[in-house]
Amino acid sequence: MYAPPRAPQAGATRLLPAAAQPLIALRGLRKRYGGENGSPAVEVLRGVTLDIHAGEFVAIVGASGSGKSTLMHLLGCLDRPSEGSYRFAGQDVADLGADQLAWLRREAFGFVFQGYHLIASETARENVELPAIYAGMPEHQRKERAGALLRRLGMGERLEHRPSQLSGGQQQRVSIARALMNGGRILLADEPTGALDSASGAEVMALLNELADAGHTIILITHDRSVAAQARRVIEIRDGAIVGDSGAAPSGQGLPAPDMASAGATGHSAASFWADLREAARAAWRVMWINRFRTGLTLLGIVIGVASVIVMLAVGLGAKQRVVAQLGAFGSNLMYMSSIGASSRMPGRSITLADLDAVATLPNVAHVLPNVTGNQVVRFGGRDVQTYVRGSGPALPEIQTWPVARGGFFTPDDERDMANVAVLGHKLARELMPDVADPVGKVILIGNLPLQVIGVMSEKGAISGDRDEDNLLILPFSTAGLKVFGQREPTYTVMAVDDVSRVAQTQASVEALMLERHGLRDFDIGNAAASIAAEAKTGDTMTLMLSLIAAVSLVVGGIGVMNVMLMTVRERTREIGIRMATGARRRDILRQFLTEAVLVTLTGGSIGVAVGLAVGSALLWWDVALIFSLSAIAGAFGCALVTGLVFGFMPARTAAALDPVQALASD
Repeated sequence: MYAPPRAPQAGATRLLPAAAQPLIALRGLRKRYGGENGSPAVEVLRGVTLDIHAGEFVAIVGASGSGKSTLMHLLGCLDRPSEGSYRFAGQDVADLGADQLAWLRREAFGFVFQGYHLIASETARENVELPAIYAGMPEHQRKERAGALLRRLGMGERLEHRPSQLSGGQQQRVSIARALMNGGRILLADEPTGALDSASGAEVMALLNELADAGHTIILITHDRSVAAQARRVIEIRDGAIVGDSGAAPSGQGLPAPDMASAGATGHSAASFWADLREAARAAWRVMWINRFRTGLTLLGIVIGVASVIVMLAVGLGAKQRVVAQLGAFGSNLMYMSSIGASSRMPGRSITLADLDAVATLPNVAHVLPNVTGNQVVRFGGRDVQTYVRGSGPALPEIQTWPVARGGFFTPDDERDMANVAVLGHKLARELMPDVADPVGKVILIGNLPLQVIGVMSEKGAISGDRDEDNLLILPFSTAGLKVFGQREPTYTVMAVDDVSRVAQTQASVEALMLERHGLRDFDIGNAAASIAAEAKTGDTMTLMLSLIAAVSLVVGGIGVMNVMLMTVRERTREIGIRMATGARRRDILRQFLTEAVLVTLTGGSIGVAVGLAVGSALLWWDVALIFSLSAIAGAFGCALVTGLVFGFMPARTAAALDPVQALASD
């Protein structure tokens, strides 16, 4: 049956040879409770002086309320005395910090409780593994050792059973196996037979005697004198003071204590950060699954928050794009350049096509559209109409967001060949051909120049008071320049930019280039700055509003996580005490509960991303303008992670700050 203590890990502990000095030496130990806020203090232990040597099997017997359980908590470093000294293997325990005490509980002590104190969500094997997890034992090694211990204690067929599936005697065997997991050099057994029937109690006492024979130091706390009589030394405690001690001589054959210098130096386990995190995530997922209904309700808030962020920002970006497109129809993405000066057509003073080719190479310049304009009389049949003629390029409908309503627009080939083709404005078509249902294919005249109508533009409306964009005739730039106006240089140039927000920088680049080429400022450049400002303000305001709405959803979800985690800490207070008793440091507890909070939010975030994309796809099917942004999706998911960290930290810190003794005593 007996499993020897595990070998120490490199750099973690060093076994000291057995010495004549006591393993445990108590001098004048006192423990008081209360005394705060004017309440009277209750003294539970009254100057206990006691030596226990390695290998002893000691029973501390006393009635309920005599102070024996308090003494056990002090011996096991779960609590600190109010006065007096406690030296373990020659080291004053008062000099040890919280992490060093956790190291000592891990490496030296093993606890066997009357109430078993097993974690309900873990299997028998996982409960036994717990001390080794905090000691940093590799996963395969601790699984093998835990299985071997349970099999030697007759629990080989119950490895994967949870505490609720085990009898009292079986649970106590699991508790003993857990106490032996890290070696169990000192076993502190608090009423180990108190909740068992006589047969199971006898089996447990037989196990303790066998462990004592193997060199373990056994400290048995009991009120049953018949149980105490089976120990090799009996100490009686009454009203917080030792009143009897059989005083058996120490055997000197006990297992030596771990080197306290290791604890005093670091107090750290050999576990890696990633191994600890993986184990915390496993335990967190187990708890989430067992409480899946409550977990689902918690996830709902995060899912709604993340999905809201994705959908709201997609709607905002879609609406912004639509606003940009609508303002683009009015030229908010355009710059206009024209020649200035009294003699703008003199050599060296005109803007040439070579200048425009150079401008087209600048960053953020998407299109360069030369235009030549003037008023002409247009004739069809016996009807003459004076109109505005514009010679332009084939990209005009795209640049100015001005589609053709009927027919088509001229092509680059028409521009290159100076084709005699024309496109009518919406109003000009009505005035010039009032009785013609379809002007496409008809021939009109400008002077003696025949032009075939190939299209009619859609209705655009008046941009300013002096010109109606619908009352014009559009020709290829080469045709208008050479055949109508007799000039090669443009009257003005339209330049479209890719990024409206950088139009000012782009205008400065164009001005610098033209100054470099001309040597003087014989040109003028303007843009629709007011429209751009309105577009930017509208888009930014809408995005900010939708982002705030989505942020509120995430905050609400985070508050839900915090509330549930606080409830979880309250429900699992005893589990926290068990983990501390088996060697968990405060940061181990903090990591455990913080991992649970983050895992909840990450799960909710993942589901929220899927829901957001699904809702967005449905809105797209209903023809709602949306633009999904990878940065928005990643940001929403990142916000879920931050929400878990922020709102999970306070409950996790609350859990880590619990007193081990009070946590173990909770219901």
